[in-house]
Amino acid sequence: MLPKEKEAYKRLEDSGLRPSVQRLIIMDYLLSHHTHSTVDEVHKDLGRKFPTLSKTTVYNTLRLFSECKAAQMITIDEHRVCYDGVTVPHAHFYCRRCGRIIDMDGICMPQLPIGESVGGNTVDEVQLYYKGICAKCSATKE
Repeated sequence: MLPKEKEAYKRLEDSGLRPSVQRLIIMDYLLSHHTHSTVDEVHKDLGRKFPTLSKTTVYNTLRLFSECKAAQMITIDEHRVCYDGVTVPHAHFYCRRCGRIIDMDGICMPQLPIGESVGGNTVDEVQLYYKGICAKCSATKE
């Protein structure tokens, strides 16, 4: 097993998921591609190498990963749902022009206690993202 495959296997096991072939290749993809991929993008990229992998399997697997905290589901709006293999809380930036989602390293995340009550509300997930025009799009003229 290659190092990334071992990491994928361990991530699944640590999340309480049985490491099936499909789950391993999808998790390996998330850990290897830091592009905040959509279901369509994962299916298209993996379908080249694994033509029997259905879009439904990709969709169901990514949803399962999110539910089991093996991956993070990023919901920018009702039309754009992406998946991130990085599960530690971190901020994202969504470019309104090109649609890219970029990790915002160096941004302080709110330190809310996961699983604890805050003002009577139980926190089970934290997402922070900014929207605007990315540096690459800002540098180019329309």
